[in-house]
Amino acid sequence: MTGSPPRFSTPLHVGRPNIGDRSKFLDRLGGALDRHWLANNGPLVREFEARVAALAGTRHCVPVGNATVGIQIAAKAAGIAPGDEVVVPSFTSPATAHALHWIGATPVFCDVDGTANADPGHVARLIGPRTRAIVGVHVFGRPCEIDRLAALAERHGLPLILDAAQAVGCTYRGRPIGGFGVAEVFSFHATKYLNSFEGGAIVTDDDELAERARAMRNLGMNDERDQVVCGINGRMTEASAAMGLTSLDAMETIISANRRNHRLYRSGLAGLDGVRLHEPAPGERANHQYIVIEVDGAVAGADRDTVLGALARHNVLARRYFHPGCHQIPPYRDHPALHTPLPLPRTEALCDRVLSLPTGTAVGPAEIAGICGIIREACTGGQVRAA
Repeated sequence: MTGSPPRFSTPLHVGRPNIGDRSKFLDRLGGALDRHWLANNGPLVREFEARVAALAGTRHCVPVGNATVGIQIAAKAAGIAPGDEVVVPSFTSPATAHALHWIGATPVFCDVDGTANADPGHVARLIGPRTRAIVGVHVFGRPCEIDRLAALAERHGLPLILDAAQAVGCTYRGRPIGGFGVAEVFSFHATKYLNSFEGGAIVTDDDELAERARAMRNLGMNDERDQVVCGINGRMTEASAAMGLTSLDAMETIISANRRNHRLYRSGLAGLDGVRLHEPAPGERANHQYIVIEVDGAVAGADRDTVLGALARHNVLARRYFHPGCHQIPPYRDHPALHTPLPLPRTEALCDRVLSLPTGTAVGPAEIAGICGIIREACTGGQVRAA
């Protein structure tokens, strides 16, 4: 901050891919090349499907090309049609809202509670005559209030779909994320702690929904190649499955690194007024995929964007996940008819405070100590300037 050189010569990224054992990956990829079977539900995709279903504790897993198309297929398989309203939190990746908008549904944005997840009380107030589904999101891998959302969905005869993109390997009330609602959708994007380069999966215990989803991701064809429904190409490739299987092999190693990093950040930021580290749900298994802090500028001496700038000057490329809220971005901001234009004060306040920091196997104690030092310097500098 005084003109000194950056603390890190190599940029530290949020979501830098975890690679796993590349020799295992190359062996799997070589097998696919030897078989000349690179797509269309090959043996690696089927193995990946079985292992993800076991991880989620569900009867069915439908691997797809990415989580966005997974949300679209799950929503259509659950009966959501153009013109239907779907209650969804604004504090989420734009992909959640965009996936619904692309299939003609209208996202109705709800506010969040203290865990950054959908506020069930606000969801209840938004349910109206055109509401056809509720979509919950497990933000930062912390499960949303599934029981309360499920009770609302049952009371109004609505399907509950859960965006579990960030919650692979986590639990809710001791049960694996994956088997709640009518379906949950995982992401295996390169930035996720388990990755398949690009990919996703719909997991469910609903036999009929799974059958429809399998056909929809396969251009509308069933296993006998009969055309049974209108579909798209949402299939996962063998190369993606090879990387996904390699990630699953390394799962415990990656989670251990994430858990260690969370402890180091907690220690490194302890006692820093106005900076709060997001914690996992008490008593639940967490993947610790994200290290997220909230910066209260009125207390810390520096606001979130000042801290972000200080980190960037030292080659720490933190991210404002999520900023702004979905209700404040195009097309929803500019066309209120696409959603219910309600003020969402908790979401808007959270979007101004939240910051995601590097974690995963690419960082360790030295990097985390440096990052925490930069954050402390930024806040202390702000306090000195204020004085």
